[in-house]
Amino acid sequence: MRMNFKQRSEREEIMDNYDGSKETLKAVLKDITRVNKILGGNSITVDAVFRLIRENRRESYTILDMGCADGNMLRLLADKARKEQVVVKLIGVDLSEDALEIARKASETYPEISYSKKNILSDDFSDFRVDIVITTLTMHHFKDVDILKFIRQFIKLSAIGIVVNDLQRSRLAYYLFQIFSLIFIKTKVAKIDGLISISKGFRKRELETFASALKGVSHTIEWKWAFRYVWVMRKMRL
Repeated sequence: MRMNFKQRSEREEIMDNYDGSKETLKAVLKDITRVNKILGGNSITVDAVFRLIRENRRESYTILDMGCADGNMLRLLADKARKEQVVVKLIGVDLSEDALEIARKASETYPEISYSKKNILSDDFSDFRVDIVITTLTMHHFKDVDILKFIRQFIKLSAIGIVVNDLQRSRLAYYLFQIFSLIFIKTKVAKIDGLISISKGFRKRELETFASALKGVSHTIEWKWAFRYVWVMRKMRL
């Protein structure tokens, strides 16, 4: 069957309503981490965050990762912050308690990282004081109608800015991932969900349409290898 990439797919991913074992979940998250490392997806977010930090010098920074999964991105940010001698408080938020347990276990040597189970669309975040909000490979899980709600919540939460790192919807990316997954991905769930994720990704004009509806922030949207968009929002000074 020929795939249609003109519009975002509405198919649900297995991980959207995952009910398998924690060990399988751990293996799937390990696959995702491996893919991001090999293809450079993690460095896109880390570089964008530290660009915002360099532009906004403060004594310390609180960074919130929405959809943190196993916390790998937070640990990378912590490592970079230690190297750069930047004081950070890192908070990971996810809907999966099993993922958060895996994250807490993997972050035992990172006292600057904490985790919380919350829903960005329905839970109260009024007690959070955050400088930068990041979200990596999470936004594509949401339908178009919810994405602006999702981002507007980030704008309310952040004092400095937001970094969104997500997938380009592309036929080439889809078929290259099929080949890539044969070699580098071990779990069936990650292979299936990876393809669905690409079909639920974005075209640049779609991100620009979202951006045009958001107030109080300036936007940069850049394509990055491999088939990613990094969308950086900077809070506008009043």
